[in-house]
Amino acid sequence: MAVKWNGGHSSSVLCLSAEDVSSVVFSARRPSTLYTSHGESISVLDVRSLREPLQRFHVNEEEINCLALNDTDGFLAAADDSGAIKVVDLESEKVSWSLKHSNICSSVAFRPQRPQSLLSCGLDMQVMLWNLQKARPLWTMNLQDCDMEEESLQSAGQFFNPPLAHSLSIASCGNIFGCGAQDGKVRIFRVTGVRFERELEFQAHSLGVSQVLFMPEVYWLFSGGNDGKVLLWDISSNVGKQQKSPAKSLHRRKAQAAASSRKDGKLNKVASNEHPGVVPKLSIEHGEKVNWLLCAEIKGSRRVLVADQTSSVSAYPLPES
Repeated sequence: MAVKWNGGHSSSVLCLSAEDVSSVVFSARRPSTLYTSHGESISVLDVRSLREPLQRFHVNEEEINCLALNDTDGFLAAADDSGAIKVVDLESEKVSWSLKHSNICSSVAFRPQRPQSLLSCGLDMQVMLWNLQKARPLWTMNLQDCDMEEESLQSAGQFFNPPLAHSLSIASCGNIFGCGAQDGKVRIFRVTGVRFERELEFQAHSLGVSQVLFMPEVYWLFSGGNDGKVLLWDISSNVGKQQKSPAKSLHRRKAQAAASSRKDGKLNKVASNEHPGVVPKLSIEHGEKVNWLLCAEIKGSRRVLVADQTSSVSAYPLPES
């Protein structure tokens, strides 16, 4: 039997419409201002009065997957299914830059304290570093190329599970960021100047990693997966200190893993991405595919909020240290 919603109207209901909201982001400088994406459109709302949007933007040609706002509230970036990232100058209310992936752009984020620097990733398996003064990315890394290089050190087997990049999150320092991909791995990168290098990677989930989220002020990273798990990782011992050459250290770890895998004259496949010391600080069996993660303080206690395939939002308590 259908559930009836009563009491809303005094006469006939002539029209219904429902619209999915794919991304929301609050202004850091104006806490009551909320940016939301729905379809190809962006609405700017005042949470104190939600009757009508303050502004509307329609700058993307396909469905928007992610919104990002920089520290100064000067620019809003919208990544969509065409691979485009439209960067809107909020003062002029016009698109100032159009950036591009070759496939769906799934995530985009501005770097803290660097209002014209942003990172993006997509289903083209590319992770890109942009500066808004340039029309092209400053640095690009193909996750599949990196993994094929590692596979060549371990075995001659084919690569079956492409690392489609679903989500990225930047630590509060602005130089360390994490990326979650379809192969279940979390990859950690360090930005140095106009490039970034891979610092660390580990197998986090048995299915794709749909969300990653750095907690404020610490190198604690949440990952949410299609396997229904939410995990908290403490990577401070791995990235907390600046290494002289992250690239060389990664290649050295690969070479050591390859050398240690030789036994009886044969090269046996090893899980070189299982970095010692990287174990979950907290493991939550959520049970549903994770769509979004958010950290919040509620009634004096820290919580991680989890959105999934259902209509409910779950809140889990977090450890204090």
